[in-house]
Amino acid sequence: MMKSKSIPVNFLVCILFIFFSGKSFAQKKLTVDICVYGATSAGVMAAYSAAKLGKKVILIEPNTHTGGLTSGGLGYTDIGNKYAISALSLDFYRRLGKHYGKFEQWIFEPHIAENLFKEYLNRADVKLLYSHQLKAVRKNDKTIQSATFVYPGGELEIEAAVFIDCTYEGDLMALAGVSFIVGREANGTYGETYNGVQLRDKHQFVDGIDPYKIKGDPSSGLLWGISPEKLDAEGTGDAKLQAYNFRICLTDSIPNQIPVTRPGNYDSTKYELLLRILEKEPDRPFNLIMKPDMMTNRKTDINNNGPF
Repeated sequence: MMKSKSIPVNFLVCILFIFFSGKSFAQKKLTVDICVYGATSAGVMAAYSAAKLGKKVILIEPNTHTGGLTSGGLGYTDIGNKYAISALSLDFYRRLGKHYGKFEQWIFEPHIAENLFKEYLNRADVKLLYSHQLKAVRKNDKTIQSATFVYPGGELEIEAAVFIDCTYEGDLMALAGVSFIVGREANGTYGETYNGVQLRDKHQFVDGIDPYKIKGDPSSGLLWGISPEKLDAEGTGDAKLQAYNFRICLTDSIPNQIPVTRPGNYDSTKYELLLRILEKEPDRPFNLIMKPDMMTNRKTDINNNGPF
């Protein structure tokens, strides 16, 4: 009779870890007719439309939010002639109207818009995957064969006949080799009027604002947000990224408020330039510092305004 040998517990744990982690991090594969990348408003409607046409569709979102900017704070719709809005866009605003007890609604709360986008996906039985970020694209000549996405715990390769990039950044198109331009064209490139560098009255600084960290001391360096570059001529183009800002939903309804707290990484020196604007213009109207638009249920859509 052979004497049995005991196996160390840490060895068993190591084997089990390799076995299970190998499974969880194994690459999975999925084949669909259409893969839509980006659950923005465009992505939701593209996926919804394709599914209603009988296509097998999957919608991939790199983050955890549905609806993009439309449900991310821009509830005060930029609109000129509402009669130019038709098809699914009009359906969206009329479904919002139904929620608010109206025929149609053009101003709305972000969470109501996001819920409505999710309803579209549910009605068309569209599968939506959150937190899947694009890693690679496999092509045959100029046609995308598959795209690989990473998510917490693994990778997913999706094969599709058609890929639609509905992100704001265009990462899928860029990885696929689609040409693109960063920045803004000059007015002369296509004979246009509002491209290129613009000098707009209300967005300019008044004269005499000191730009240095220590007032009057050029050796102290420029304040945060000031570039040493010379301003290009009006109407000229450049290769700079467009500035970003937050569309902030706040309320004056105390029962519905979450207190605004100071972030751990908050740097007040980034707002020194704003203080110097106000020193020069102590009576500057609030709506020329930021632009609050009132929405339903005592909420705001706040945009930036003025020079800062």
